[in-house]
Amino acid sequence: MAHTKTLILGASPNSSRFSHKATKSLQNHNIEVVPVGIRKGKIGEAEIIKERPAIDDIHTITMYIGPARQKDYYSYILSLHPKRIIFNPGTENQELMEMAKNEGIEVLEDCTLIMLNSGRY
Repeated sequence: MAHTKTLILGASPNSSRFSHKATKSLQNHNIEVVPVGIRKGKIGEAEIIKERPAIDDIHTITMYIGPARQKDYYSYILSLHPKRIIFNPGTENQELMEMAKNEGIEVLEDCTLIMLNSGRY
């Protein structure tokens, strides 16, 4: 499948975090990544972005921040017009899911790592 860019929201330079593992796995599957997080650092060759830049052609946003912290990102997430948002375990948020569906964005409650490993990404 030819996927374009994936934005990892909650990317961490800490290699034990799932956001870090997912970013590495996406890179290993030759999927372009845009890691956005609160700490500077690198994941592979990708620099973690602390700002909220306007980015074109985001196909997927994969969530690694909990519902309480997502509110600050609602308008940013929707402004990127992704094709889908993956809510990884612990990030499920009915409010944001409804907002996304109303914008025609596909919503999945799934695990990015499992999706990649099973060929469902």
